[in-house]
Amino acid sequence: MRISAGLTQLISAVSRRRISFELDLVPLHFENLPPKKILNWALTESSVVLKPSRPPGLPTLLQLEPTSECNLRCHACPVGIGLKRPSGSMGPDMFRRLVDEIGHSLLVMMFWDWGEPLLHPEAAEMIRYARGAGIKVVCSTNGHLLADRENARKLVRSGLDVLVISMDGITQEVYQTFRTRGDLATVLEGVRNVVAEKKLAASKLPLVNLRFIVTRHNEHQLPRLAPCAESLGVDILTLRKFHFVPGTSSRSGSASGQLVPSETRFQLPALSAERNPVRLKRNPCRNLFNSPTVHWDGTVCSCFMDYNETNPLGSLQSQGFREIWRGDSYARLRLAFRVGWQSLPLCGQCAAGFEGGDIGREANSQAFYFPKDLNASR
Repeated sequence: MRISAGLTQLISAVSRRRISFELDLVPLHFENLPPKKILNWALTESSVVLKPSRPPGLPTLLQLEPTSECNLRCHACPVGIGLKRPSGSMGPDMFRRLVDEIGHSLLVMMFWDWGEPLLHPEAAEMIRYARGAGIKVVCSTNGHLLADRENARKLVRSGLDVLVISMDGITQEVYQTFRTRGDLATVLEGVRNVVAEKKLAASKLPLVNLRFIVTRHNEHQLPRLAPCAESLGVDILTLRKFHFVPGTSSRSGSASGQLVPSETRFQLPALSAERNPVRLKRNPCRNLFNSPTVHWDGTVCSCFMDYNETNPLGSLQSQGFREIWRGDSYARLRLAFRVGWQSLPLCGQCAAGFEGGDIGREANSQAFYFPKDLNASR
């Protein structure tokens, strides 16, 4: 994610009540923001730089797990490997309480974590509630449930801002090497349903981002991918570098290692067998200061990569979010990150801590926009 808060941008945001940034190469624009949100954004951006143990601002970004259930068993995914925590879905009451508590600060809710978010029976209603609080919502899905036209209709009419549909192959043989139990024809039908429902609603939203994770098995299909995406009527095609899950092996011979692309330009340096990864002196990760993760049962974690909750920081079942965000557990972890992030179990393994790692544009290989002026604000 690329969000910078230089002095010029801060002055512009305050005077024009406008903020723009990219999320996974997708442009997001915020107009007529309440002064309270702009002030909180400025405080949070300063915290990303200064890294205080107890940030004065609340997060502007939130990763939320509606459900940990999934209909697929993808390679290198914690759900496919097997989560070591209970599975379930977030109760609507907990969701509304969270939105009511921090909706005035949030700019974006990333409506997914581990699991297929659209399996939640009230996914569209939850998105609509967040949008009603002035939060932009981005949802990532494997697309299968959208083959039901009614599901596609509800999602389009929920007010969703961006829909990421993962499609890591343009033939069934290639697609299923990564998306175990997946059916490409079903995904394609889901894409077409969303595009059709947007036209019926005369809506530009959600922006449909066709996501292609580049692996050794599908990289030969890249020349055919942009024409395929454009023919489907999507708004954006993004190519993302494969990222192994901390706690699993990433080297050749392992399940994750066999997925690493052969072409260097599509490799994260930390996974490359040909290159020795170089650690950064300063880790650019923003999660501890701006982007918490909330699991389906209300457990708050520092990062979406803490999929088994090895270091839970609090629970919304017994605490308010603000109490957790400014509590002792978060403060200790932020201090440990500031003075020695390399020694932290998750941070020390993460590609974000290496040159060319998994932060912002480095995580993505390329983006195509249909029409090409979609990202004219860049």
